Amino acid sequence: MRIEKHKFGKVSIVVFLTALIWVWADLAQDEVLTLPDVVVEVAKSSDPSLWVYFVAEQKEPGLQTSVTLDSVVLKGPASRVAEVKRLKNKGALDLNLFVTPEREGMAKADTRTLDVLEFLKRSDELRRLGLTVEECEPKQLTLRVQELVKTLVAVECVGLDASVQVKSLVPDTIEVFVPKDDAGIHKATIRLSPDEQTRARTAAVEKTPSIELVPGLRQDIATKISVTLAPAENALVDDRVNAVLGFCFSLNMQGKYRVVLPADDDPTTRAYVMVQATPQARDLYAKASPQLILYIRDEDRQATEPVISREAVFNFPQDSVRAGEIRPNQTAPTVRFRLEAIAEKSAPAGP
Repeated sequence: MRIEKHKFGKVSIVVFLTALIWVWADLAQDEVLTLPDVVVEVAKSSDPSLWVYFVAEQKEPGLQTSVTLDSVVLKGPASRVAEVKRLKNKGALDLNLFVTPEREGMAKADTRTLDVLEFLKRSDELRRLGLTVEECEPKQLTLRVQELVKTLVAVECVGLDASVQVKSLVPDTIEVFVPKDDAGIHKATIRLSPDEQTRARTAAVEKTPSIELVPGLRQDIATKISVTLAPAENALVDDRVNAVLGFCFSLNMQGKYRVVLPADDDPTTRAYVMVQATPQARDLYAKASPQLILYIRDEDRQATEPVISREAVFNFPQDSVRAGEIRPNQTAPTVRFRLEAIAEKSAPAGP
């Protein structure tokens, strides 16, 4: 009995030592992982009078609030490298690397060089991966701190056609922080999409303005601007158009069936239609007889109900519809009908 216990103890020790050897081997076998296109952003300073941004070191220097590192080389246990690779392949590796001005000691106007490798080694996001940072490219970045002053700037609506007039901007001036050296030349701007321009002619549209602090680099402003545009000359107006009802058959039914309206049908319910249109589009529609079309389906031949009910379709000129120059101002009228077969003419008898 003692011999069996002794053997069991030996086996347990061997298993334990084997596990330790495997763990040690895994830790000893470091692998390298290169991450391309790692984005580093500048976090917004807690001091609104300071603005921090990168100065791109390129043939055509530019200012930007984020840069993309060409590569970051990581090193660590094979198991951790495999896990990070798996996250990367799934698109779940979100590093969110931010340069925090306060952490970097940026408290006044200055231009300084950021040691990227040192910054990455201090990154909490990379530490959580369980890997160490070995190399990176580029190795240095230039950061600039610019002092801002609070000033009142005008708001403008840009990108409008010459024929479009701004009716109101509320507010039309806002207080923002801008570079103190040229505080008097800045303007906050808003830009409306074509759809927003159409809506702004009948109701106010809210937009977030932005300001160009330095050439090529804009910043959004938290204040919302309410924009209203003056009605354009070709604005849609309510109008009434006399309507004719037409029928559309497929080739399978053309000449074989006709539409019969019930005896109690009231044609005045579709004698005209209400539309919103420009004068030109309204005139085109008035001439595009029929103004309403009832589409007859092949299965209507097998209808069991005595009367079929179906909405007619507005026969608007398609160019006017695509240009947004006409639309219905009512629901399409419903037509009640039944189909009646047309008797075939018998051929004349021969001599």
